Amino acid sequence: MPDKVYNEPLGGNAMPRFGGIATMMRLPLAATAAGLDAAFIGIPLDIGASNRCGARYGPRVIRAESALVRPYNMATRAAPFDSLQVADVGDVALNTFNLKRSVEIIERSIDGVLAEQCIPLSLGGDHTVTYPILRAIHKVHGPVGVVHVDAHADVNDAQFGEAVTHGTWMRRAAEEGLVDGKRTVQIGLRGTGYTAEDFDWSREQGMRVVQAEECWYRSLEPLMQEVRTQIGAGPVYLSFDIDGLDPSVAPGTGTPEPGGLTGSQGLEIIRGCRGLNVVGCDLTEVSPPYDTTGNTALLAANLLFEMLCICPGVLYRESES
Repeated sequence: MPDKVYNEPLGGNAMPRFGGIATMMRLPLAATAAGLDAAFIGIPLDIGASNRCGARYGPRVIRAESALVRPYNMATRAAPFDSLQVADVGDVALNTFNLKRSVEIIERSIDGVLAEQCIPLSLGGDHTVTYPILRAIHKVHGPVGVVHVDAHADVNDAQFGEAVTHGTWMRRAAEEGLVDGKRTVQIGLRGTGYTAEDFDWSREQGMRVVQAEECWYRSLEPLMQEVRTQIGAGPVYLSFDIDGLDPSVAPGTGTPEPGGLTGSQGLEIIRGCRGLNVVGCDLTEVSPPYDTTGNTALLAANLLFEMLCICPGVLYRESES
């Protein structure tokens, strides 16, 4: 039998990087997740955002910037396209006028991806999208541990009377038993708030809260060693809000907060999840209207590639030295 042929991103010598159709990393566009090990899926939602809108344009612009991302990870030696079948399955067709309906549509779409034993790598969209994703994942994996990178805990009880928004998703997920609090860590939380409960509610659920000040001026590799021990062998979901990073490196977002993580710390967090039983990932809250240089979307594209590189089954090329 011939060796399996895996999809490969279109190379820069086959088509200039500024040309061609904008799929994630210039991978093939697939109609469904059938036959895939991992799939990039866009969720262009921003009607759950409470401050600046624009995240609906995130998936399209992240895809455009991802043309610069090459298929081999020089730092970790991960070669995901040598061992996983990966494609871009396009965008979820949302109801742009109804957040409740959109949440239902997202959950159903992720149901379809998971039914194919495929790992979803989602491009947001505002952070509301994580709630329906976790609802879908719970049907397959039960309560999951979560590595949550964010400036905000997203545990509001309601916003403007609405129970499901980008600032309430973690509270809803915890209340519904979608996440295992003792196997959940929130990294990068910071900024001003209304009460101490803004972060303490998470701690009361058993979650570990790592405020941004604990991360200043140091590598996060030791932290991630502790996180791997805390999470253990069970299923884990990685949710990365781009505003977890400092606005100096990721200005294009809806709710920026000063004093955030550096770009390299963001990489350390994702790479530190290697070896965990990752069942899904998302990258949310990129708002292109506030990203005048494209740097936020470019960083987001690289972070999504790093997420692919920690998926189970990825081949790592051993050093010859």
